[in-house]
Amino acid sequence: MSKLNERRHALSLMGASLLAAGLSTKAFAQPARELRIGFQKYGTLTILKGRGTLEQRLAEKNITVKWTEFPAGPVLLEGLNVGSIDFGTVGEAPPIFAQAAGANLVYVGHEPPSPKTEAIVVPKGSTLRTLADLRGKKIAVNKGSNAHYLLVKALEKAGIAYTDVQVVFLAPSDARAAFERGAIDAWSIWDPFLAAAEKQLGARVLADGTGLVANHQFYLAARPYAEKQSEIVAIVLDELAKVDAWGKTHPAEVAAILARQTGLDLPVVELAASRYSYGVTPLSPAVISQQQAIADTFTRLKLIPTSIVVKDAQLASRP
Repeated sequence: MSKLNERRHALSLMGASLLAAGLSTKAFAQPARELRIGFQKYGTLTILKGRGTLEQRLAEKNITVKWTEFPAGPVLLEGLNVGSIDFGTVGEAPPIFAQAAGANLVYVGHEPPSPKTEAIVVPKGSTLRTLADLRGKKIAVNKGSNAHYLLVKALEKAGIAYTDVQVVFLAPSDARAAFERGAIDAWSIWDPFLAAAEKQLGARVLADGTGLVANHQFYLAARPYAEKQSEIVAIVLDELAKVDAWGKTHPAEVAAILARQTGLDLPVVELAASRYSYGVTPLSPAVISQQQAIADTFTRLKLIPTSIVVKDAQLASRP
């Protein structure tokens, strides 16, 4: 037998062995795909990660899941825009800043309003008692975050012009450090950083989002991914819905998962989780209208470079 025929015979035997073991050569020709999810230290995505049910379901389709944590919504959407993640969750304001910057993203769902999960807080010994006391004060906030819009609306309610306070843009970790050393007078922040400030620092809530903002949690995807992998996006939303339904009736288990996933103390995550809202749904015209109002506010304050049309960040309906 020639060397060429010997090689052909060996390959034939290898193929037969694989088939005999219940494996197909097609399986070896299709490497596992990867869904890249961006998450923060809050919300249903973090609970979903902790339960591991999404990985189990996608494994049937030979898809793995890679989770990347971000400190805030704006940087998460930067990751989405540059292609480092495919799917993520943020608050109300980050998608508006991202869309104004030209990010190619789409809204794919949202949770119900949760206005109590963000607040403007002051140190426990502060003399500030009302929103009106914020005039002329130094307030920290993460630029482009949901708490940024809360600050805008709180100042409006108090009759204070945005330019009549000193807004300091700081990421949550830097803002907490400034808050602890007394370098700022107030801090506009969301859970679980809010809950941590309350439990660990004795921070006092000057006002939460009640009556000021809806504070939806939004799910977004990179438009190219959502268009090409609509089935996968639908599976993620379905698993989120299941986690929502489970989370409503299992608060202790939710807190335990969050404590493990975030590394925060159990009392902190128990407080944060008690303020969660559950029930993922597609975007409605009413929610789009609310987002447009936020966008128009940021445009008026010249906090975004151009006006936007929020409904442009939706997937085109299929015929």
